[in-house]
Amino acid sequence: MSVVLYHHPYSRAANVIWMLEEVGVDYELAWVDLLAGQQKTPELLALNPMGKLPILVDGDAVVTESAAIGMYLADRYAPGRLAPALDDPRRGTYLRWILFAPSVIEPGSSAHASGWAYKPGSAGWGTYEAMLSTIDAAVGAGPWVLGEPFSMADVIFGGTLRYMVQFKMLEPSPTVAAYVDRLNARPAAQASDARNAAERQAHGLGG
Repeated sequence: MSVVLYHHPYSRAANVIWMLEEVGVDYELAWVDLLAGQQKTPELLALNPMGKLPILVDGDAVVTESAAIGMYLADRYAPGRLAPALDDPRRGTYLRWILFAPSVIEPGSSAHASGWAYKPGSAGWGTYEAMLSTIDAAVGAGPWVLGEPFSMADVIFGGTLRYMVQFKMLEPSPTVAAYVDRLNARPAAQASDARNAAERQAHGLGG
């Protein structure tokens, strides 16, 4: 039975295709028409009460939240290759950068772009400047966040940076720009870009 990804190319499900391509597991896409509100139908709400994508179904397992999906896929289908073993000292660093993306980069960038008034000491994401310097520190030694081995952390953490740089939501430092270039060169990343482009074309979407 194939893994099923409920998908729309203009959602976070787009990056999950990259995860699936890196893992190398067979998968199929289930189209969700976001403009028609299909994500709010009873069928989809039964899978994810948030009424959001991505949703991954693997047999009896249902996983939502893109970071959780990436961790699940790496642990289930690529342990030791895309996910450090539970007793590997690098496991802590791996988890750190995976969770940094949704808990710091996304809200921190939104706060900066929207001009939110908040106390950095009270917000989990701190200051925008600290976020940027921390990102640089994460990828500075390279080539990947764990050093030489590429991992699912690069797909999640790096995928967030890749998206934000592509759509000019973040001005990359030279260090981050070089990291994004390395991510863009991944065959699985290129395969996911092509699959998302094919889905856009098949459903008459621009971009």
